[in-house]
Amino acid sequence: MADKEATWYYCLDHKTVEGKDGCRSINRFGPYATREEAEHAMEKVAERNEKWEEEDREWDNPHS
Repeated sequence: MADKEATWYYCLDHKTVEGKDGCRSINRFGPYATREEAEHAMEKVAERNEKWEEEDREWDNPHS
């Protein structure tokens, strides 16, 4: 069971998951409720970027 007090981050400098006392906040994504969520942070970023790029293409070319 997840610890309700736990807060997890994905460190962009070290490419690792860390707790609240890790690197500076400017260098990480989060907070996440679980370690597993933080482990998949970059996958979520890639999915969102892909979706936004597709929406931009549709906006730029509405009749194609």
